[in-house]
Amino acid sequence: MSERSKRADAATEADEATGTRRGARGPRRIVVAAVLTGAEGLVVAAFGVVSLVLLVTRRPDDTTQAATLAATVLALSVLPLAAAGGLWHRRRWSRGPSMIVQLIALPVAWQLGRNGGGSLAAAVVLGMAAVVVLGCLVNPKATEALGVGRD
Repeated sequence: MSERSKRADAATEADEATGTRRGARGPRRIVVAAVLTGAEGLVVAAFGVVSLVLLVTRRPDDTTQAATLAATVLALSVLPLAAAGGLWHRRRWSRGPSMIVQLIALPVAWQLGRNGGGSLAAAVVLGMAAVVVLGCLVNPKATEALGVGRD
């Protein structure tokens, strides 16, 4: 049996064990978690870009503070985007960072909700996304597909 055939057989066995089809992105729960985590990362990155644009187009009272805010927000967008990419490719390491992002998003959603008005809608969306992603990532099929708990 060729090496290529052995790898294909091993991949098929792994897919059967986790309940996924060959070539599929993995259990739907992982795909949902990846998409929602990626969307959160894109929103954070967009906020960072808007902050940079405002820094350039307007004259802020404190340029250093405005630049620091924009740089910090852009840096913070890296974690959910990297986690989303890892989940999409079923990388075991990505589960932890994605869960951390969601655990941070919950109090942020709570604070947004306390502000009321238009912030309430954002709070509901963010809170629901965080709960859905956490639920997806603690599901036994998802943890098995990501190889969590295996040595």
